Amino acid sequence: MQNGKQRYFCKQCNFSFLLLRHDVKNKNEFIWFKKWIIERQVYKYLVRDSGYSQSKIQRIFNQYLNSAPVVEVRSKTRVHLLIDGSYFPNGLCLILYYDHNLRYVQLYRETNQEKYTEIKEDLQNLKKLGVDVYSVTCDGHKAILKSIKKVFPNAIIQRCLVHIKRQVRNYLSSKPKLEQSASLLKLSNQLTSIKSIEDSNIWLGAFFNWYKINHEFINQKTQSQNTGRFWYTHKNLHAAFSLLENAIPNMFNYLDDEQIPNTTNRIENYFTHLKDKLRIHRGLRFEAKKNFIKWYLYMKNNPDRFF
Repeated sequence: MQNGKQRYFCKQCNFSFLLLRHDVKNKNEFIWFKKWIIERQVYKYLVRDSGYSQSKIQRIFNQYLNSAPVVEVRSKTRVHLLIDGSYFPNGLCLILYYDHNLRYVQLYRETNQEKYTEIKEDLQNLKKLGVDVYSVTCDGHKAILKSIKKVFPNAIIQRCLVHIKRQVRNYLSSKPKLEQSASLLKLSNQLTSIKSIEDSNIWLGAFFNWYKINHEFINQKTQSQNTGRFWYTHKNLHAAFSLLENAIPNMFNYLDDEQIPNTTNRIENYFTHLKDKLRIHRGLRFEAKKNFIKWYLYMKNNPDRFF
């Protein structure tokens, strides 16, 4: 024994050596990499807890960030899919295809915006792999809706109620001055509390009654003195109404099947936590940042697996 470590001696060549377990070494190093990716760990605390120097830790992490693992498709039958995209610094857009039942990212794409051709290609790849998409919950982005209807025409589309409420509030503000805007905002805020078909019928009745009373007001137009073109006088109110009206066909499908999620909140949590981690490690190169995201998704998909 030397310095608390077992050494071995060869009688034939008179050579002493340590028996190294590279698999154990790699596993131990990966533990710190996982803490760096998933937890709020920075180099200062990793150096203190691991006993490694900062330069060694950076070398280890750079080796992992030079590549990334592949996400495997797991569920294939009656899949309830959540689709949403979020934007990161440097023009990076991350689109997730999330299995609601398994709480698992089936597929992801790193791009610069939500494009119809790319989303359609992703859904076609899922279809080729035998994934049977039963329902899709999304924010109503035109590229997503068009892609679903093209690749999975029989899939049930559910609009995310939280996105609808948020967008209506963005149009009207949280404290609108117009009485018509205040009453429409109140209707919008009731969406996430609808739990039955009876509740939805009551809401729809109130919504169409609101339109019957206010349709002349929201459709008022004003002519531009410069161009001569006509614009909606209360354009934000009209936009909020149009958003709700267009969403109605896909707004309450979750009431017919309790397995269909009515929000994309689980993906929103993914994005929030991921952005929080990247903010801590904001000095990463762009390619390293993209692989950081891939490792994050892989580890969230496989919390008990190292490799």
